[in-house]
Parts: sequence; structure tokens; C-alpha cells
Amino acid sequence: MIQFVANHEDLSTDKGFQFKFYCDKCGNGHMSRFKPSAMGIAGSLLSAAGSLFGGIFHQVEDATYQMQRAVGGKAHDSAMEEAVAEGKKHFKQCTRCGHWVCPDVCWNHSAGLCEDCAPDEQEELAAQKAQATREQIQEKTRSQDYTRDLDFKSKAGIVQCANCSTKLAASQKFCPECGTTNAAAQQKEKFCGSCGEKMKPGQRFCAECGASQG
Repeated sequence: MIQFVANHEDLSTDKGFQFKFYCDKCGNGHMSRFKPSAMGIAGSLLSAAGSLFGGIFHQVEDATYQMQRAVGGKAHDSAMEEAVAEGKKHFKQCTRCGHWVCPDVCWNHSAGLCEDCAPDEQEELAAQKAQATREQIQEKTRSQDYTRDLDFKSKAGIVQCANCSTKLAASQKFCPECGTTNAAAQQKEKFCGSCGEKMKPGQRFCAECGASQG
């Protein structure tokens, strides 16, 4: 049985063997040292010779690669065992859950367990405070009514002051910041020229005095 291979990446090629191992918790990794393959070196030498002698050794190189594939199983397994032994020095195994984790980030040294099984008290407290703060901000934000001054029935909706760009409700006649006339509100509201009664849009006669509005 070969331990410590649950999270790993095989970077081996026909030139040699190399592996990368990852922490089961955070993903931090350790890459093993590259171990050249004897057959890969032979293939490279043949390739170099082929370039010097007109490529007559290229077919031999292809045959060498096929040999590498044929005998690479044992060599690969041996290289992996060495890489595992090397990689285990850079990780710690939790005796509670069995996970291999990096000692710098995910290991609780005082408890002798990984931080999934024995969280660091100060880190956990800080994390919970941050989470609670985030949730409380969201709750308080949602409890505020930010739309109470908006007239959703108005087709005009929200407009901006032509002078200072302050947001205005369509019904506001003047800007509360600079006093500029809200043209949209003035155009919307009309009054009878005879009695001063407020007129509805499209109304041709005053409902109060009957005067024609032209």
C-alpha cells in the first residue's frame, strides 16, 4: 500500500518522473524532484545523434519510446514511491480523519490534529465574528426603507436637477439643493387660467368653472 496519493498530479513524461502532491484541506502543494528516466536519456541521445547523421536514428528513438512505455510501469512505481516518501516530509496526517494537510496553514499544532477536526480558537472566533458582522449588516440594510420617497405610480419616475444633478421625484417642483425649477413637474401640473383649479393632463375644460383650456 502506498500512502499519501489521494490528491496528487502525475507530471511524468518519457524523459523522467515527477509528481505534485496537494494538501487535502487548502490545496497547497509540494512538487517532488525530477527523476530522469534512463530510457528517456537514451532516447534524447539518439535524437541528438539523428540530427547529426541525417535522422537515421529517429526510428530507433521511436522504438526507444515504445520500450519506455513497455518497461515504464516498474520504473514509474519506484519513482512514485520515492516521491511519496519525499512528499510526506512536507505534510502531516491527522489521526482523527486521516487527511494529509500542510503544517503551515491547516495543522493545529497545539491539538495535534488538522484544523478541520480541531479548529484554531482564535482563527475560528475571528471568522465567526466576521460572518456575524456581514449578516448583521445585511439585516440592517434590508430593514431600511430606501424607497419611501419614490413615486412608483408616476410614469416619469426619478429625474435629475438640470443644474446640480440632484435626484428629484417627478412631483417635486423645485430642487431642494439649489432651488432650480423641476421642468418635468412644471410641465406635468397645469392649472385653470380662469379659477386656478388644478387640471388633469388632457383635460379641455375646467371641472370647477367650465372655462375652456384652449
